[in-house]
Amino acid sequence: MQQSKSDRSWILIMMKWTYNFSIKKVVFLVLLSLTATASASEENLSFPFTSDSGKYWQYVSDRTMGGISNGQVTLEQDAGISFAKLTGNVSTKNNGGFIQLRSRISFANSDKTGKELQGVRLNVRGNGETYHIFIRTNDTRSYSDYYSATFQANTSWEVIDFPFSSFERKRAPDSILRARNIRAFAVVAYGRDFTADVSVSTVDFYY
Repeated sequence: MQQSKSDRSWILIMMKWTYNFSIKKVVFLVLLSLTATASASEENLSFPFTSDSGKYWQYVSDRTMGGISNGQVTLEQDAGISFAKLTGNVSTKNNGGFIQLRSRISFANSDKTGKELQGVRLNVRGNGETYHIFIRTNDTRSYSDYYSATFQANTSWEVIDFPFSSFERKRAPDSILRARNIRAFAVVAYGRDFTADVSVSTVDFYY
């Protein structure tokens, strides 16, 4: 994948696998593909899901720690929109309670002329349930320590903005989320027994 000179001058994307997992269903894993898009007088980091992207996203469930939730991620297309779809059954049995679509990512070199990324914007739809964004940083030391924000995924596509100031760190509520410290990003069905069905077509980080 080729990038423009402006892309290379201000962003380093580092994404890598962290878990091995096995499921019996066919799962499509997709790369967060970098394209810079104009927004007012600034640029966003726009990551659409595309069929030729690669395999840098992964499905992860609580089965890695003894839970029994099950699900899958598929890459689909509808009315010209390509998107990743996370579906499954979330169960809190055996101290479980999550399925997620996750990627490793770094914005260590993302500061641009003194400006920091201010938040993330998702284009989502779903089954009306509440979902979460989990962000881990260099400062979150344990599996249960992360920054989070919640959203409702309705049946029609909707663009939702999440300023980093709206994220709360589970174990340190007064902490401030800064983009240059981010190391993992996930869309998560979490915390209760329910049927999950949430789709994401783009993930945009904005200044």
